[in-house]
Amino acid sequence: MNRTALQASILVLASALAAASSLPAAAQHTVIQAENVRFDYAQVLRVTPVYQTLRATTVEQQCDPEPAKDENSRLSRVVGAVREALGRERNPKPSTGDNCRPVPVDREFRRPIAYDVDYVYKGARFRSRLPEDPGNKLRIRVAVTPVITPISTSR
Repeated sequence: MNRTALQASILVLASALAAASSLPAAAQHTVIQAENVRFDYAQVLRVTPVYQTLRATTVEQQCDPEPAKDENSRLSRVVGAVREALGRERNPKPSTGDNCRPVPVDREFRRPIAYDVDYVYKGARFRSRLPEDPGNKLRIRVAVTPVITPISTSR
């Protein structure tokens, strides 16, 4: 570095120091107070899941069973109705594919996405929406901050 550049650098530094010393004392020293925070546990009163409902439509093949030759008799129809009512239709007649058709089937899925939690802390009731079920106790953050009222200048 040559001598002229060094002198210019010293001049800039000296002017910055002079400007800083002319600021008020409050601007030079900022005090950041530690936060008044502690952690405690609250008693959970109720947890209600919040569900997301998803709907999907798929197309499935639905085939009707082909009637057997002996199903026309009155006795076989009665026996078939009794089996169907009891849920014991063991061997439905296989289909050849001639009586199949595509049928839209609507399905609905519900999954929990959050939980509304009612809890009590020192006699006061609160409600929060949380991403997980907290169980019987909920860890909470308790912060205390004083209320500072502005000083009025007019008297």
